[in-house]
Amino acid sequence: VGNRDDSNLYINMKLKAAAEIGISANHIKLPNTATEAEVLKCIASLNGDPAVHGFIVQLPLDSDKPINTEKITNAVAPEKDVDGLSSVNAGKLSRGDLGDCFIPCTPKGCMELIRQTGVQVAGKRAVVVGRSKIVGAPMHDLLLWNHATVTTCHSKTSTLAEEVAKADILVVAAGKAEMVKGEWIKPGAIVIDCGINHVPDSTKASGKRVVGDVAYSTAKEKASYITPVPGGVGPMTVAMLMQSTVESAQRFLEKFLPGKWNIQYNQLTLKMPVPSDIEISRSCIPKPIDQVATEIGLLPDEVELYGQTKAKVHLSALKRLKNQPDGKYVVVTGITPTPLGEGKSTTTVGLVQALGAHLHQNVFACVRQPSQGPTFGIKGGAAGGGYCQVIPMEEFNLHLTGDIHAITASNNLVAAAVDTRIFHELTQTDQALYNRLVPSVSGIRKFSDIQIRRLQKLGINKTDPAALTKEEVKLFVRLDIDPGTITWQRVLDTNDRFLRKITIGQSLTEKGFSRTAQFDITVSSEIMAVLALSDGLDDMKKRLGRMVVASSKRGEPVTADDLGVTGALAVLMKDAVKPNLMQTLEGTPVFVHAGPFANIAHGNSSVLADKIALKLVGKEGFVVTEAGFGADIGMEKFFNIKCRCSGLQPHVVVLVATVRALKMHGGGPAVTAGVPLPKEYMEENLQLLAKGCSNLNKQIQNARIFGVPVVVAVNAFKTDTKAELALVVQLAKEAGAFDAVECTHWAEGGKGAVALAHAVQRASQAPSNFRFLYNVELPVIDKIRLIAQQMYGAHDIELLPEAQEKVALYTKQGFGNLPICMAKTHLSLSHDPEQKGAPTGFILPIRDIRASVGAGFLYPLVGTMSTMPGLPTRPCFYDIDLDPVSGEVNGLF
Repeated sequence: VGNRDDSNLYINMKLKAAAEIGISANHIKLPNTATEAEVLKCIASLNGDPAVHGFIVQLPLDSDKPINTEKITNAVAPEKDVDGLSSVNAGKLSRGDLGDCFIPCTPKGCMELIRQTGVQVAGKRAVVVGRSKIVGAPMHDLLLWNHATVTTCHSKTSTLAEEVAKADILVVAAGKAEMVKGEWIKPGAIVIDCGINHVPDSTKASGKRVVGDVAYSTAKEKASYITPVPGGVGPMTVAMLMQSTVESAQRFLEKFLPGKWNIQYNQLTLKMPVPSDIEISRSCIPKPIDQVATEIGLLPDEVELYGQTKAKVHLSALKRLKNQPDGKYVVVTGITPTPLGEGKSTTTVGLVQALGAHLHQNVFACVRQPSQGPTFGIKGGAAGGGYCQVIPMEEFNLHLTGDIHAITASNNLVAAAVDTRIFHELTQTDQALYNRLVPSVSGIRKFSDIQIRRLQKLGINKTDPAALTKEEVKLFVRLDIDPGTITWQRVLDTNDRFLRKITIGQSLTEKGFSRTAQFDITVSSEIMAVLALSDGLDDMKKRLGRMVVASSKRGEPVTADDLGVTGALAVLMKDAVKPNLMQTLEGTPVFVHAGPFANIAHGNSSVLADKIALKLVGKEGFVVTEAGFGADIGMEKFFNIKCRCSGLQPHVVVLVATVRALKMHGGGPAVTAGVPLPKEYMEENLQLLAKGCSNLNKQIQNARIFGVPVVVAVNAFKTDTKAELALVVQLAKEAGAFDAVECTHWAEGGKGAVALAHAVQRASQAPSNFRFLYNVELPVIDKIRLIAQQMYGAHDIELLPEAQEKVALYTKQGFGNLPICMAKTHLSLSHDPEQKGAPTGFILPIRDIRASVGAGFLYPLVGTMSTMPGLPTRPCFYDIDLDPVSGEVNGLF
């Protein structure tokens, strides 16, 4: 701060020394008008910059404003305080923690000079003259912890000469010219002179010369070793600053090297019977999320805290780690489930708890963010269950960091833009539209960047708004949307069945331009799929711009970029693109990011979360992600869409099966949420179970088609018998599974999934010949047929007229080479939820096909499905309430 000549001289010496040995050093010079707040802001920036391994504040601070020097030096992060002046480092030095602190550079240099004499410090009598925080006090501590007997003298010491005469080692830092006389010094003593003083000298051009605190000419006759001034302690101080900076960089590398996690796991206290999920969640005190971030090697500036238990991780982490090898990639899927679900989320969490807390592997779970629709409507939360949960449950299931709300706002902005554009085009002339789209501001008309892109798309290579012809103006301003082709719907993250079909535009202000529309649930929005498949902010912005919302009356696709909303969407989504960091009950890290439904979208968490996690765990670590619903849906889309998009290759498939679901597939009665299970599921029935294993066999084959080893996790319930569990394990292995193990993680946490973790470790070492099911260049119909026949067991497909028209349209528009995302029921391998087991020979009806061009897939609609579920007679929120005193959520889950 300021421009003192002596400070500049010292800084230049340090910069020169750094350059000589290859340290990148920078001088940040603040003006002498800088305030304390400005200096603290600069320090905070350096504290959080991972590219800076050490920095010093040059004292004194030459400012016109009052600045508390102690406050400034203590603001420096102790791990970057290479000058060793902060109270933290001073405290560690004073109590002897020499290996865990930075020592001030001048005392450190003095000790190095003493060591180089070859004289043993231990047992010697040492005297330090001066008690400053920079030299005297730390010098005393250093000598003391090197086993010298130390006396500190200062300006009030009345017997200074006598004390000096006893010193085998004398360090003087009093700031007073030649105050220690040569005759005071004990013969043979080591003398370290830290003083820099100017005294008059008429023989010098400057009229003064530099002397130390010791009368050098007489002292050198008695001392065995003595430092000159200048040229003694000064250069050594600079050398020690360099050494401390190198030490800081080494500590940084050791601390943040991928593959070297130092993680604290939580010990579970298991209870029987197993309490409710919310009770278990609240019995565990989560680690502060910034601690979790530090444990797994994230830097402070890569983490954006949202309270104590969740944080967003910046994409800069992926850039920093880009050259690190990826860990092992594991996907958890399942057999065709009952409406109750078979525990994929619970198994995902149990597996990572086993790998992390029990086998001490670096491991990450990557899961989807749950929609509030099911949370409040039909099934409660999606954080896992029992002793395998993401915590805190309330944070996980309610809002999280607002990503779904950002998607809702973005989606509905597009919907509003579509109808608004139609309205204005119907009510204005070409020139009026042009004047509004490209207004004159202060007499100047200018195209925005997005308008330039539209002009280029139209083949108009002009940048001057005045240069367009009437025909070009008309082409530019008229999207000419055909209302009958609008595919973009409004969304809401609530199960509101009365919005499935609505009429919009009934206000008098809309001049009679009404049309039929609908609301879908937010997680079915294409923007959710875009978020899940993007590999960065720029990629997300391009995908948002490519989203097709309708066709023009000429049959051309109309995109979000044509509407001019791409930049606005990117702004709304700029924070949502960052993965959310949470933790499991046992303290293993979890990324919760994106939540596309698996029956009507691709049903997987984000590519970005997986990519960052794979870098953080290191080569020997594991990333476990979950694919929605059964292997025929979520897993197939994970491979053919997500892996194709990300370029990542999985090592293991974990296929979750339950005795309950397999009995249903064997012909057991219907399983209904909220209704007690029929007796067939409460009693042993090996025949029914064996018959139902046809579904397990088919889903194992489905996974093996992709060339990846399959481990079956038999999720055990308390009603299952040993014989039933053993039968499933046996039949799974006979069907071609790499291994099959019984799991009790719901009741025992990670301990109950250790056998599964061992199996996954072994499978990850087995040969994996990953391949896609189809080539995207195949015709649309052929790709659909391959999925239907290979994954579902269909004999063939049947395209209804509307679907046939869409195949022709999308092929013509250039979208025929996109992957396929089948939208079908999750309750059967077929299109009919009543067909259980492994049906074959059926014809799969395709009633329509839609395009998610931004996300990058076509999605055929199989059978009849709604993307806006309805609330049941007794929705979950009947039981939910807020304690007005504690603020706790009660009755959830």
